[in-house]
Formats: sequence, C-alpha cells, structure tokens
Amino acid sequence: MQYRKLTCLLPWIILLVVGCNSYNVRPDMTSEERFELAKKMYDNGDYIQAKTQFKILTLNSPGLPFIDEAQFLLAESHSHLKEYILAADEYQRLTRFYPRSQWVDDAQFKIALSSYKLSPKPALDPKYTIQAVQQFQRFLEDYPNSDLVPEAEELLQECRTKLAEKEFKSAVLYRKMQNYSSALVYFDSVLDNYYDTEFVKPSLYWRGECLLKLERYEESVNAFQTYVDRYPKDRYVARANRHLKKLQAEISEVQETNGTSH
Repeated sequence: MQYRKLTCLLPWIILLVVGCNSYNVRPDMTSEERFELAKKMYDNGDYIQAKTQFKILTLNSPGLPFIDEAQFLLAESHSHLKEYILAADEYQRLTRFYPRSQWVDDAQFKIALSSYKLSPKPALDPKYTIQAVQQFQRFLEDYPNSDLVPEAEELLQECRTKLAEKEFKSAVLYRKMQNYSSALVYFDSVLDNYYDTEFVKPSLYWRGECLLKLERYEESVNAFQTYVDRYPKDRYVARANRHLKKLQAEISEVQETNGTSH
C-alpha cells in the first residue's frame, strides 16, 4: 500500500523538483536573488512556485526594502490560483504590517475583490456579498482619489443589487404564500437599504398590494401614490391607478358616512 502511494505521488514530486531546478533554486540564495527569481516565476504564471518563494521572503526577511512588494505578490499569487480566502489574508497582512506601502490601496481593493469573487448567487448565503459591500465602501472612503474607484463603485453596486434581489425574492415568496406581513418586512428592507437598485420600483408597488390585503387602506394609498408619482411610466402604473381610484372612493364614502352619523 505504501509503495502504491509513493508510485502515485512520484510524478508530482518529479514535476516539483524539475520545476524548481529549471529556475535554479539554491539554498544559499540571497534575499535579493530569491525576490528576483520569485518575480520571474510570477511573471511566467508559475504561481505555485512563486508563492512559495514569496512566503519564504516574508517570513525570513521582514525588514527588506522590497518586502511589501513581495507580500503583495504573494497575495496576488493566491488570487491567481483562485485561493481567495488565503489571498485576502495576505492582503490584510500587508495593510496591517506595511501601512505606508505604495501597495496598500491596491491591497485594500483586492480584499474586497476577494470577497466579491467568493460571493455566490443571490439565493445562497450572502455572507461574502455583505463582506464585499462593507469592504468596497471602506475602500471608497479611505481612497477616494484612487484610480480603482470606478471599478470599486461598479462592483459595489453589483453586490448591492444582488442583496436587493435576495430580499425582493423573499418578499415575493411570502406574498405568494399570503403572508403579507412578512412580505412587507422584506419589501421595506429593499426600499430602506437598497434604494439605488432596480428592485425599488416593484417593491414599492407590491408594498401597496400587501397593505391593501392587510386592509391598511390609507398606507396603501400612500404607497401607490408614491409609486405613481416617482415612476409614471413603470409597468404597474395602470394597476396602481385603478387601486387608487377605488381606494380613494371608498375612503371618501367612509368619511362622508362618519360625517353624516355625527
């Protein structure tokens, strides 16, 4: 059994040794030589070998003038290999230990980008999407003049839209189950927290529908009227106007009846 395992691993061992030897990795290399070799590996796309050499440098030579670049390229190597959690840890290490480095703003952006890469579809756990939103917002606050601001804003909006979609679909599900109170909670969440996404328009309309089902007529009128005023050309405007006409007539009739009874 041990022999069989060794036979299976032998090709990988040979590949690793040959790969390292092709770059002439020597035990007596200076830090400067190791750094140049690691960058060559990185530039050639050999990220597994590059990250090994960068890691040796960051662990053994923390005071070197180029160590912040080595730290950044270590994180980048993990990122190229789609090891986003490890990449984020190494970017954070750079921001923590080398706060004056020229790579800090890039690293802060890449921390958020790592969470973005880990962010799943809207229906799944939003943990990394929420992290990405918080991290992009922090980046924009800390580095408002960075060249990366337009990309950060675009990715932030994408993440916010993803979270809004999750809330909206939860609201729709509750509405179809005729659980209108729970649906309202999620429609309100979209309106309060994701006001700059495409899900605001339908959320405002369906909020009015839920309020109508709950017989909260005056609130329903306000919701429909706000929707019509803000989005006069949207798809549900005709339906909203029909609801408004009927509700306003009923409210007027009740008010007249109450006035007559007095």
